[in-house]
Amino acid sequence: MTETGLLPIEKVFRDPIHNYVHVEHQIILDLINSKEFQRLRRIKQLGTTSFTFHAAEHSRFGHSLGVYELARRICNYFKRNFSIETYQEDGWDDSERLVTLCAALLHDVGHGPYSHTFEGIFDTNHEAITISIITSETTEINAILKKVSPDFPEKVASVISKEYPNPQVVQLISSQIDADRMDYLLRDAYYTGTEYGTFDLTRILRVIRPYENGIAFQANGMHAVEDYIVSRYQMYMQIYFHPVSRGMEVILDHLLKRGKILYIEDPEFFESHSPLMIPFLKNDYTLQDYLKLDDGVLNTAFLSWMDHPDTTLSDLAKRFLHRHPFKSVTFNQKTEHQLPKLKELIESVGYDAINYTAINSSYDLPYDFYHPAENKHRTQIELMEGDGTLIELSQASDLVAALAGQTKGDQRFYFPKEMLASKTNEPYTLFEEQILSFNQLIHNGAVKEEN
Repeated sequence: MTETGLLPIEKVFRDPIHNYVHVEHQIILDLINSKEFQRLRRIKQLGTTSFTFHAAEHSRFGHSLGVYELARRICNYFKRNFSIETYQEDGWDDSERLVTLCAALLHDVGHGPYSHTFEGIFDTNHEAITISIITSETTEINAILKKVSPDFPEKVASVISKEYPNPQVVQLISSQIDADRMDYLLRDAYYTGTEYGTFDLTRILRVIRPYENGIAFQANGMHAVEDYIVSRYQMYMQIYFHPVSRGMEVILDHLLKRGKILYIEDPEFFESHSPLMIPFLKNDYTLQDYLKLDDGVLNTAFLSWMDHPDTTLSDLAKRFLHRHPFKSVTFNQKTEHQLPKLKELIESVGYDAINYTAINSSYDLPYDFYHPAENKHRTQIELMEGDGTLIELSQASDLVAALAGQTKGDQRFYFPKEMLASKTNEPYTLFEEQILSFNQLIHNGAVKEEN
């Protein structure tokens, strides 16, 4: 390593989205090789989405490298075209490069297996754990960051927590159009085999620019930003909110909840068959316990849970591992009164409504303009005119204005597929009346969606 911390010859990672990921700093290479970062190879980026889009097996490791690469390119562009020496307070201070690159690389290092579902059951928080991994003296990542300076881990962590004093750095990593979102939209579109998430990245990286209060985009690049907003909207509607993926999430949610309950009654089974999950079933875990988890740990536990004497736990584990998602119907205020009757019919054929039904809501804002009265608002996207004037995106774009502030998504009621009438016209020998009544209620009220 040279005195500047640069590698004598850069390293590259071949990447299907960015062609090459270029590593120029020894610290970045060391962080990539740390055990905490390598764990991300064993955690899928999209969780249960791979049950719907079979090629979506990509990991958080690849995504994190992609976010780093985009941040690196943006830093290079800012240094060449918008240096602080020329643009003063509206320019880019390249001394912020290393903290930006480290934060970009490490922004997701705290994610766990099936992250968002796992978090909801075991009350973990991937952002808080990311900060702990960066700042804890027990991690390799912390030791590597301290080679820069004793307080460098805290600086990197403050970018993740959005407390870093330079808003340009924070918005590069976390805003409505940042390196994180740009990479995952393109990467997820590629691996799901869809075109929804594609947008003109080359143009966006050409019109992005720093200013005193953060990141803006040159007004003549507005259509590329519009393209990004529409792509994000389509990805959420078609991929992230897909009803089958959510049906698998519901099963996973119920499976983990059931395991947590049964651990209290039968700790010996779980201690024998899924020891790495014990700290979480007990709600008494350390950072090192968390870092032992990955998708393989949970899936291996579920293989053992299939043999548990509790028929509900066993059945839910089989449904998850063998991909038997719950079916669903959408509902609204006019039709939600039917849900208790649907649950009653489901229970009448022997299913426990607590473990075999769920209401799942998926909503997101395609673009949200600034709401100063709200405690948690999103950083708005600013367009910069030639004279330096800023205009908020939805004020300049009719297309974005049509999407801005509008929550998109649906509410679904999930239930076992067995409640649907047979499409093969095979006669029912048991519970025929209840199942036919269930189907009649669905067709007369809630909107049935084919999974």
